[in-house]
Amino acid sequence: MTTRIYSGPLSMFGAKVEIAAREKGVAFELVMVPFTTDDAYEPKHPEVLRVNPVKRQVPVLVDEEVALFDSTQIFEYLEDRYPQAPLWPEGVADRARARQLEQQSDEVFFPNVIRLFGLQDDMQAAPALAACAACARFYDEMEALLAGRDFLAGPYSFADIGFYMACVFADRKGAGMTDATPRLIDWRTRVGERPAVRAVVEPMMGFLASQGRGVPAFLQR
Repeated sequence: MTTRIYSGPLSMFGAKVEIAAREKGVAFELVMVPFTTDDAYEPKHPEVLRVNPVKRQVPVLVDEEVALFDSTQIFEYLEDRYPQAPLWPEGVADRARARQLEQQSDEVFFPNVIRLFGLQDDMQAAPALAACAACARFYDEMEALLAGRDFLAGPYSFADIGFYMACVFADRKGAGMTDATPRLIDWRTRVGERPAVRAVVEPMMGFLASQGRGVPAFLQR
């Protein structure tokens, strides 16, 4: 049975799953669900509805008898199913810290980016400025974390994949990095140069360009 990943052309969380699968050398079929210009996924793909009937969202992974949604849960499954090319650190404490970083990217950093989605026409409004300031504070924390290391949790991990994709979307919405975090900018370059990351991000940027939407300057070629 073919392993399938259901994603969308602008799904940040789907991109995370696809990058992880590519890093591990997993053979899979990528199914892009229907996408509308209103940033909606319609009509809902029947397999997405079957696996994720409440949230009705991608990403969804179907692998033999296993059917999962939620990028973090899919991460964990891929790590168990394909332990080679590990994407969590080796030690228990280091893995715990890496998992915490991935969770913070999704639940602490990215909600500020989501707030900016509806504020693109009024980026000087108080809510937009507050969201950008919160992103900047998080960047400062990651800048400090990168002192003496190349990746967020030591070795390259799911934490890097998750935060890199969140940063792509933050930049798109006006809360990108600045020269205040040089280590973080270098980290972004290192992650972005990985073949698995480029294979996922470049088509996403191509889709944005094809729709006349802005592509972050650091991803323009």
